[in-house]
Amino acid sequence: MKNFKGPGSLFLWVLLFLAGLFLLAKITDFTRSTTHIIYSNFLKQVEQDKVKQVLIADAEVQGVLKDGTSRFETVVPTTDPYLLSRLREKDVDITIADPASGFSFFNLLLLLSFLGSIGFMWFMFRQSRGGGSSGSGGGGAGNLFNITKSKAKMFMPTQIKVNFDSVAGVAEAKEELKEVIDFLKNPEKYRRIGAKLTRGVLLVGEPGNGKTLLAKAVAGEANCPFFSISGSDFIEVFVGVGAARVRDLFIQARKHVPCIIFIDEIDAVGRHRGSGLGGGNDEREQTLNQLLTEMDGFDTAHTPVIVLAATNRPDVLDKALLRPGRFDRRVYVPYPDLVSREEILNVHAKGVKIDNSVDFKQVARGTPGFTGADLANLINEAALNASKFNKQVVSLEDFEEARDKVMLGKERKTIILSEREREVIAYHEAGHTLINLLFPQVTDALYKVSIIPRGMALGVTHSMPEREKYTRSKEEMLALIKILLGGRGAEELVFNSLETGVYSDFKAATQEARKMVCSFGMSSALGNVVYDQDGDYRYSEETARMIDQEVRTIIDSCRTAVINLLQANRDKLDVLAKALLEKETLFAAEIYQLLGIEPRVDHSLKIGTEMAADQK
Repeated sequence: MKNFKGPGSLFLWVLLFLAGLFLLAKITDFTRSTTHIIYSNFLKQVEQDKVKQVLIADAEVQGVLKDGTSRFETVVPTTDPYLLSRLREKDVDITIADPASGFSFFNLLLLLSFLGSIGFMWFMFRQSRGGGSSGSGGGGAGNLFNITKSKAKMFMPTQIKVNFDSVAGVAEAKEELKEVIDFLKNPEKYRRIGAKLTRGVLLVGEPGNGKTLLAKAVAGEANCPFFSISGSDFIEVFVGVGAARVRDLFIQARKHVPCIIFIDEIDAVGRHRGSGLGGGNDEREQTLNQLLTEMDGFDTAHTPVIVLAATNRPDVLDKALLRPGRFDRRVYVPYPDLVSREEILNVHAKGVKIDNSVDFKQVARGTPGFTGADLANLINEAALNASKFNKQVVSLEDFEEARDKVMLGKERKTIILSEREREVIAYHEAGHTLINLLFPQVTDALYKVSIIPRGMALGVTHSMPEREKYTRSKEEMLALIKILLGGRGAEELVFNSLETGVYSDFKAATQEARKMVCSFGMSSALGNVVYDQDGDYRYSEETARMIDQEVRTIIDSCRTAVINLLQANRDKLDVLAKALLEKETLFAAEIYQLLGIEPRVDHSLKIGTEMAADQK
């Protein structure tokens, strides 16, 4: 049966079974449509010339009337020597069955249908007992009787090629996980003095920051078996299956100690109990209860089994899951900083032919807020762009195009703008750029400005932070609001009209002003009070009115300052807008030279070096 296994054979058996049912139905229909008549009635039908054909088998006669639908059967006496002559006189089609065969065609079909059904049932039973597949790995995920087996995939140390060298950045997370690795390698060192290491480590971070990769690296460094499963793999429509799978998982793990169990997206099974009604939620809660018991229950054996779990929603996890003895250690996996982004780019650039002129420090500066997965995608997009133009290596221009495509969308070459629309867009972006240049101490360094439509944006002004910022001053927040309002200010000043392309600018400016008032106590009228607590706004209508008034006051004062600055520098605004209309994209060095402004001093190299030294 080696060649009749797997999904293909199952499909074949289903077809055979359905074919058998079809033949059986046809035979049944034929039997039901056949009427048994007495011999005298049969003779009357013959004399009245109503019989079309007959099949004679010894003393049994089966026939069809001339209406084409009525079938009959009867038993004839063997002493009637005139039957055949009567049939010939009425021109009836006569068939004589071979008496030696003793087996009709319909009986044969019936037997085949029966045997096919038996074969199908045998096949399904064999599959349910695990006999239809070999090496099911996860414990019979598709077998009926093995549904309670864990779906976890086990990786032996020789299969895990990932270690801490494969994970760039996240230095603090690596440092904290080294204790887990040491415990798995030398458990007796801790037992000797009575130390008990945590049973569970929860990796918390946004998607794409490397939680799963970090868990694999821990297994690779510890050189131990690694069980990987998703939280949703525990849940099934059958009650009790999830709890049974949890038990089976820990039984397997304890047979391979020391080892690591990794549960990805644990919030799928570890949410607060009592948060819903219905069978599905009851099943999930049973699964969670079993997980709690296995991690730190009454009968839990003190075996070196470490449970790593990953989630980006720690706020929804049940409190019992986070108490000491279970997931009592929380490792935060943050967005990579400037130095980490450069390291991640270097890791993912291996195997990609990149031009020597590409400076990954500059690329890292232009990608604040990118996750590790985003940076890997950035390199791949740059390589795809270089391949599209038959380049031998990936250049800085390819990285520029890839970053703009990831952040804003693909360049919209088919969009057709009128000359006035292009002029409005040019002055809008020139307004953003000029306000940025007029506040060099409290704004990010200008990188480039473009009026080429991308995605939903008709133009864009790029800035690059010189370093990672963890706090911001009131002056920096006000400067950002002014930059956001610079586009509308230039439109009002030059065209004396209000255009619609400012929604995203106004939205960002309003959010920034509201943070100043509600979150950071930067309003003299409302004082040092936080009014926005995790999205929960609880204050009186009078306070809400005062908040709205303070936000409006900040926005209006910034707008007035922007208009005054643009009026005082109208010549620079015109020069910059005309250059954008001509070249469409201008980089910072070109803009400084064009406007006669001394280039901004770049402190990022020095700061970046200091950060790298501190991490080492």
